[in-house]
Amino acid sequence: MVSLSNQTRFSFYPNNLFVSEKRLLGISGINFPRKISVRITCFAADQPRQKKQKKKSQSTSDAEAGVDPVGFLTKLGIADRIFAQFLRERHKALKDLKDEILKRHFDLKDFASGFELLGMHRHMEHRVDFMDWGPGARYGAIIGDFNGWSPTENSAREGLFGHDDYGYWFIILEDKLREGEEPDELYFQQYNYVDDYDKGDSGVSAEELFQKANDEYWEPGEDRFIKNRYEVPAKLYEQLFGPNGPQTLEELGDIPDAETRYKQYKEEHKNDPPSNLPPCDIIDKGQGKPYDIFNVVTSPEWTKKFYEKEPPIPYWLETRKGRKAWLEKYIPAVPHGSKYRLYFNTPDGPLERVPAWATYVQPEDEGKQAYAIHWEPSPESAYKWKYSKPDKPKSLRIYECHVGISGSEPKISSFEEFTKKVLPHVKRAGYNAIQLIGIPEHKDYFTVGYRVTNFFAVSSRYGTPDDFKRLIDEAHGLGLLVFLDIVHSYAAADQMVGLSLFDGSNDCYFHYGKRGHHKHWGTRMFKYGDLDVLHFLISNLNWWITEYQVDGYQFHSLASMIYTHNGFASFNSGLDDYCNQYVDRDALMYLILANEILHVQHPNIITIAEDATYYPGLCDSVSQGGLGFDYYVNLSATDMWVSLLDSVPDNEWSMSKIVSTLVANKEYADKMLTYAESHNQSISGGRSFAEILFGGVENGSPGGRELLDRGVSLHKMIRLITFTIGGRAYLNFMGNEFGHPERVEFPTQSNNFSFSLANRRWDLLESGIHHQLFSFDKELMDLDKSKGILSRGLPSIHHVNDANMVISFSRGPFLFVFNFHPSSSYEKYNVGVEEAGEYTMILNSDEVKFGGQGLLTENQYLQRSISKRMDGQRNALEVFLPSRTAQVYKLTRILRI
Repeated sequence: MVSLSNQTRFSFYPNNLFVSEKRLLGISGINFPRKISVRITCFAADQPRQKKQKKKSQSTSDAEAGVDPVGFLTKLGIADRIFAQFLRERHKALKDLKDEILKRHFDLKDFASGFELLGMHRHMEHRVDFMDWGPGARYGAIIGDFNGWSPTENSAREGLFGHDDYGYWFIILEDKLREGEEPDELYFQQYNYVDDYDKGDSGVSAEELFQKANDEYWEPGEDRFIKNRYEVPAKLYEQLFGPNGPQTLEELGDIPDAETRYKQYKEEHKNDPPSNLPPCDIIDKGQGKPYDIFNVVTSPEWTKKFYEKEPPIPYWLETRKGRKAWLEKYIPAVPHGSKYRLYFNTPDGPLERVPAWATYVQPEDEGKQAYAIHWEPSPESAYKWKYSKPDKPKSLRIYECHVGISGSEPKISSFEEFTKKVLPHVKRAGYNAIQLIGIPEHKDYFTVGYRVTNFFAVSSRYGTPDDFKRLIDEAHGLGLLVFLDIVHSYAAADQMVGLSLFDGSNDCYFHYGKRGHHKHWGTRMFKYGDLDVLHFLISNLNWWITEYQVDGYQFHSLASMIYTHNGFASFNSGLDDYCNQYVDRDALMYLILANEILHVQHPNIITIAEDATYYPGLCDSVSQGGLGFDYYVNLSATDMWVSLLDSVPDNEWSMSKIVSTLVANKEYADKMLTYAESHNQSISGGRSFAEILFGGVENGSPGGRELLDRGVSLHKMIRLITFTIGGRAYLNFMGNEFGHPERVEFPTQSNNFSFSLANRRWDLLESGIHHQLFSFDKELMDLDKSKGILSRGLPSIHHVNDANMVISFSRGPFLFVFNFHPSSSYEKYNVGVEEAGEYTMILNSDEVKFGGQGLLTENQYLQRSISKRMDGQRNALEVFLPSRTAQVYKLTRILRI
C-alpha cells in the first residue's frame, strides 16, 4: 500500500515543478513536491490496528528543548499573569506559524531564500526566468527595451503554467538563436555562465559523453535495466494479460503470498550464471505473527561496493558548454543593463510596476517612469571579493554614515568617493564598525532613505551593486563591520516604483484601510500575518547578508510596527500596555522569526533594536520568551542631552537624572547601545550639539571665548560619560566626532533644492577646535580599542553629588570623575576607590591639545590613595577637579596595607 501526502494547492515556489535547480548537484530538472511519505506493508493476514502513542504535551517538549515562553519574566522576578499568558499564546501562535511555513517550504532556510528564485535570474538552459508575486492580477508579462516594451512578447503562460494558486507569476524569456545557428542537439543543454565559465568548450558531443559514461561507469550487467527499462513490466504484463495468460478470474486463481513467490523464483533461477547484479535474499522475520515482516539482505561486499561508488554526475556536468559557446550561439534574451518593468492586467485595468524583487532600480527622475535594471555583468568584469569578514568584536564602536552627504562638495556623493575618503577616516578615528543609512532604493532623496520603495535594490544614486560590494569589501579589509539601518516597519506609499497597490489590490503587501497607513507619516504598514509578506521581508534580510556580506542590522522604529497606534500613545499601565488590543502580535512574531532565522543561518550576525517603548524582552533569547536582539538603543539619552542644552541652565543640571538616564535598564545595561547624538539631531529637523553649543560663536566677539570654552568642554564631557557609563556598544554620527558646526538639510522645495547643507566639512579637521575635538574623540575610542573599557562589565557608580555636580564611577581598574559645575573647581575632591594603590591619569579633557585650559600640572597625573572610607569604598583619592572637566585614571600599582 502506498500513500502520498501532497499539497492541495498548486505552487511554483518553493516546490517548483518547472524551474528550480538541484543546486547541490548542479542539475536542472523536475523537482517533485518534497513532502512525500511512502508506506509499504506485506499482509499475511488482517493487520490489527496499532494503538496510537500518547503525544507528549507541548509544555513537556518545550521543557526538554530548554524553551520557556516566560523565561525572562521568571529571571527578572516579574509576576504578571496577563502578560505571561500573552507570551504563552504568542509562543503557541509562533509554533503554528512555523508549521504553516513548513507546509509550503522545505525548511526555514528555504523560506528565507526567496531571492534565489524570485526576481530575474539566468537559467543554465540558455534562458532567463522571472518570478514575482501578484495575487490580485489576471495577466502578467515582462516589458522592457529588449522587447520594445510589448505586453505580449514575454508573458506568463495561461493557467497553472503561468501562475500558481498563491499568486506567483512565472515567465520564461528564451535566448534567441543567432542567424545561421542550429538548435542544441541536447534538449536540456546547459551552459556555464559564471562558475567555470571558461570550461565546457571541448567540442565533445552529448552522445559521445553518454557513451563514455556507459563504457567507463557501468560494469557488465549493471546497465541492463537502464537500457531495457521496460523488460520486467513487459514480461509481467504478457504473463498476466497475454494470449497464453488466464482469461478469467477463475483461471487466475489465488495469488500466492510473497514468501511463496520468492521461493519459487529462487528455485527457478538456482542454476543461473554469476551476475554483477546485487545478490539479495528476503528473510521472513514475522513468523508467529498475524502479519509478515520481510528484511532484504545483501552481501557485505556488494553493499560496500554500492556505497563507495560515486554517482555519475561528472559525466552530466561534462555535457555543459562554456560561456563562449553560449554567446556564439545565442543572443541573450535580457542583456546586462536592460531596462524592464512588470506588466499586470487587473480587474481595474492594466498597470506597470517595478518588480518587487528587483535588485537594481532607477527611480523616477525628471518625469521619467521608474524601471528596473537587469544586473548581470560578465564574469570578467563582475566584482570579486578580496577580504574575509572581521571577527565579531566584544564591543561595538559604530560610526553612522549617510553616503550621499559624506562628501565636501554640494552634490550627492557616491559609493566610490565614500570608499576612498570616508572609510580611511573611520579607521583612523578608532571605530570598528560603520552603520549605513539610506542604502535600499528610495525615490525621494530628502527622506534620507526611510521611505523605501525597492527593498532588494541598492540605491542607484550612489552607484552600482558592484560599487557597493567594493565599499563593503574595503571596509572589511580595514577591519570594519558593516551594518545597515533596515526599515521593515513601514514602506513608501509610492505606487509606480514602490509596493503600494502593487497588483492593483489594496491589501497585497499591506493592511487594508486605515490599518494600512501610518497615522502620522503617510507610509504603508506591512501585513505581517501574511505568509508571503513574511517570506518577502525575511528573504530581504537574508539577501543583504548573502549578496553583500553585511554584518548586521539596526531595525528602525520598531514602535511603528509593534503597535497599531504606531507608538504615538502614552504608556502608563505597566505591562498591560505591551499586550493590549493595540499590540500587533503578528509583528512581534515576525521579529522573533527574523532573529531566530538570522542567528541560525549566520551565527556572527548582530541585530540592534531601535524601540522608543523598550518592549519587554527585546534582548532576551527567543527560547526564553524574548525577541532575540543582540542590542537595543537607549533613545532617552540623546533626548535628555538636547533638553539640558536647550532648556536647563548649566548650574541646574541634575547629576542623578544624567546617571539614571544613561544607565537606563540595569538588567540589560550590557546589551545597551548608547549615543550622545545620532543622525536624528543633525538630519531630522534638529541641530547638532556643536551647533547648539558654539554654532556662530566667534572667538573675537564679546564673550565669544568664554562661550567657546563652555561649548568645547561640554562637547567632550557629554561624549565621554555617554561612552563610558553605558553598555558594550556606542554610536556616533558622521562628523559629530569633530563638532560639525552645521546641521544636515537635504535639498527640498523649501530650500530651492540646495545642497549647501547636505555635505560634511572635512576641511575643518586640519586645525582649530575641530581638530582638537577629533583628537579627543580618537583618544576616547582608544580607551576601548586598547584597554577594553566597554567590554569590562557594567560600571560601579558610587558617587553622584547633585550639589557639587560631580559624578564618579569605576569600570574594572579604571576610575572616571566628572565635574559638570559651570564655575566651581575643587582643589582636593574626595572620591571613593576600592583598591589601595597608585592611580595614573590616562585621559584629561582639560589638556590643551584637546582645546582645554591645561590647568593640571604633570605631578597631578599620579595620585596615591588614602586610607579613608568614601562612597562605600575602602579607600579614597584626593583629586583636583577644574570646572567642566573630566578625568580618567587607571590603577597602575596595588598597595598592600
